Amino acid sequence: MESFSLILAIVVITALAFDFTNGFHDTANAMATTISTGALKPKVAVALSAALNLVGAFLSVEVANTISKGLVDETGIRPEVIFAALVGAILWNLLTWLVGLPSSSSHALMGGLVGAAVASAGVGAVHVDALVTKVVIPAVAAPLVAGAAALLATRLSFAIEGSAAEGAPGGTDGGRAAAKGHRAGQIASAGLVSLAHGTNDAQKTMGVITLALIAGGALAPGANPPVWVILCAGLAIALGTYIGGWRIIRTMGTGLTDLRPQQGFAAQTSAATAILASSHLGFSLSTTHVVSGSVMGAGLGRKGGVVRWSTARRMALAWVLTLPAAALVGAGAEAVTELGDWGTALVAVFLVASSAAIWKISRRQVVDHTHVAPAQAEEPPGVVTQAIAAVAPPPAAPVPPAGDLPPAFPAQSAEPARDEAAASSSATSPNATV
Repeated sequence: MESFSLILAIVVITALAFDFTNGFHDTANAMATTISTGALKPKVAVALSAALNLVGAFLSVEVANTISKGLVDETGIRPEVIFAALVGAILWNLLTWLVGLPSSSSHALMGGLVGAAVASAGVGAVHVDALVTKVVIPAVAAPLVAGAAALLATRLSFAIEGSAAEGAPGGTDGGRAAAKGHRAGQIASAGLVSLAHGTNDAQKTMGVITLALIAGGALAPGANPPVWVILCAGLAIALGTYIGGWRIIRTMGTGLTDLRPQQGFAAQTSAATAILASSHLGFSLSTTHVVSGSVMGAGLGRKGGVVRWSTARRMALAWVLTLPAAALVGAGAEAVTELGDWGTALVAVFLVASSAAIWKISRRQVVDHTHVAPAQAEEPPGVVTQAIAAVAPPPAAPVPPAGDLPPAFPAQSAEPARDEAAASSSATSPNATV
């Protein structure tokens, strides 16, 4: 019983560690465009996102129930299986964070859970119909829907505002006012995405912990997540969000396309709508897929806007590999845990050592909040500064004679020096007259 209690505690701690990586891995989903357009400073953005992630964790448990009740057969799952699944998910999150790719933490968790369950109890332990309808289909449809919505919203915004809304330097007062309005709207929509992220992604960890408690006999089959599980999951993802996944924020905010405030507002509003709708329906949606699709749609929605398709292809490749890669690691970790307690300890050591190695490699090229906001995203000068700059400087006052200046005044040191040099030159000249 003591050994069992220990493994259950290890699973809960590992699940919260995954939730932490989910937070800093997915901060870009909510705040990358807000930072890249200059609507919020980087540190302020991640603090706001962290607070709203925590609030969002308490809004629903539908996605958590999908994980704990619908994806795998909870009656045939051991706590070691869940531990192995979390190992696969955490390592994939860290690897993709290292290279700055916004992959799906949700699909990493799903893949790890499916791989570990199949390795433990066979294919029959996975509810394939739930996997297809609530994971695979939304993974394909969500970015397309969000991208189309963002594209249309961006075009509509520019069409309504006309050339003034383009926000070009030297534009009209109306254009500048429109840009400020869109920045304010972008902050609100970014907050909505953060709230939706907490509602959707924090629940995945809740579902995994609940599944572990059910597998360990601490909860009855079919139980909802306890309050302490909801609180711990919300705090873990909020802390990870506050740390800030700056590498992925840089990719999402400036590496995929160049966004103006109108586009950022359209992208985030479309993403938040899709995520909140999926959470209500219990779909375990990838917020990364949704936000990436909406950012690309907003990039294409502006006339002359471009999407860096080389970055998009790398992201798409990571999306395709996420499920199978995490499943393979989860299955391998489960095979080792079946060797007994020492096998579980070996997997734990491997997880810690691998995580430490990835972190050490990341220190070779540090990316922090100073690397994610482009120079043009700096805050514009205030009204007083603009008014002062608009006033022509007064004409320069005439320079008084050298003898009227105080000895320490810099201007007088140049003239006497030249006079002395001229006198010395005339004194040494062979044509000088005495």
